[in-house]
Amino acid sequence: MKFADLVAIVAEEPVFETGLLLAGPSDAATTQRQLSRWTRTGKVVKLRRGLYALAPPWQRRIPHPFAVANRLVPGSYVTGLAALAYAHAIPEYVAETTSATSGRPQMRTLPLGRFSYRHVRPGLHFGYRQLALGDGSEAFVATPEKALLDVAHWHPGGDGEAYLRELRLDYDVLNLDRLAEYARRSDAPKLRRAAGRVRELAANTPPYRTL
Repeated sequence: MKFADLVAIVAEEPVFETGLLLAGPSDAATTQRQLSRWTRTGKVVKLRRGLYALAPPWQRRIPHPFAVANRLVPGSYVTGLAALAYAHAIPEYVAETTSATSGRPQMRTLPLGRFSYRHVRPGLHFGYRQLALGDGSEAFVATPEKALLDVAHWHPGGDGEAYLRELRLDYDVLNLDRLAEYARRSDAPKLRRAAGRVRELAANTPPYRTL
C-alpha cells in the first residue's frame, strides 16, 4: 500500500484502526510495517496498539478529544472538569480530557492532547450519554451532574464549600434534582454531602455569568 492509498481510505476518519486497512487482500504484517514507517516519518500518529490518526496536513477532520478519549480506552466515558467545561457549567477552558473507567488509572500524552483515566467502581459507572460533538463524531460524555460528582469523588475535599465555590459553577446548567438522585444512587456519603452543598450554594449565590 502506498501512503496515497492510505489517505484515500482514512482521510475522512478522525482516527482509524488497523483492521480498516485489512478488508481487502492486504497482508497484516506488511501493513503493520508500513504504519510503523509512516509513524516514524511523522505522517501517522500512533494512539495505541492498533489505533492511529493521520497527521496534519493529511487529515481532513481534526479528531475531537472526547472521541479520541473513548477510542483510547473502550468502555470509558468523558467526565470531570472537561465535561463540565463542555457543558458550560464552569467558565475555564480545560486542556486535559479526563475519563472514568472501571479499569486501571492511566495518563497518556499524545500529539492529539492529554488524556487521563480515573478509576470508578462499577456502582459509579453511570450518568453518561452519547453526544454528537458537532464534527460528525460522537462520544460518551457524563451529564454535568455526574461530571460534578466525579470531580467531588476524586478531589480531596471535593464535598467542601470552599472547593465547590472555586469551581464557579453556573447553577442554571445543573439539574439539582438529578444531582441529588445521582448522589443517592452512588451510595457514597461524600457525594450526598457534595450534592447538598451545591443545592445550598445555588440557593444563596448568583449564577456565574461569562461576559
